[in-house]
Amino acid sequence: MRKIPTLFVRDISTRLVTPILSPDCGWVLAGEGVATEKYDGTCCLVRGGELYKRYDAKRGKTPPPGFEPAQEYDPVTGHMPGWIAVGDGPEDQWHIAGFGASGEAALSDGTYELIGPKVQGNPYGWKIHFLLRHGARGLPDAPRNFEDLRAYLAENAIEGIVWRHPDGRMVKIKRRDFGLPWPMKDEFAGHLLAGNKPV
Repeated sequence: MRKIPTLFVRDISTRLVTPILSPDCGWVLAGEGVATEKYDGTCCLVRGGELYKRYDAKRGKTPPPGFEPAQEYDPVTGHMPGWIAVGDGPEDQWHIAGFGASGEAALSDGTYELIGPKVQGNPYGWKIHFLLRHGARGLPDAPRNFEDLRAYLAENAIEGIVWRHPDGRMVKIKRRDFGLPWPMKDEFAGHLLAGNKPV
């Protein structure tokens, strides 16, 4: 999975976004694409019944054997994300647990987010590890302009939004981009915390 651009230009000194639209993101403001919830976990790929985890060969770091780059090295950001197969070692135990709990045989090819007790501080408060398919939860009421997006994210207990264009392009915005707090564990009752199953 390629790095997803942020909708608005970031102020390097504050790390917050400005109202200036990022290059090549105008399609979002033009009403194109579908808004979906951005999950806070770790990215995975299911392909042919096999599970892969995301690996970023940052700043020229030598990737492990079997690494499949998802994009060329970006000299500006220093990122080169890609995939490595999930093995049976202890470093992959949470991926394996999530894969199994999600019904691995029934998972179609695509990208997923691994969430659970040992992932990203478990902002959703889940008691098990699970894979959530990217783009599964649409946000049809999500606005697209700077001020309304800031208000929308302030009022909704989600990490952020990813817009998905039919041609494969994606753009994101997160609560933290506006200086809003994340995570918000106390506000998730009835959202992703529903008997340890996605809503």
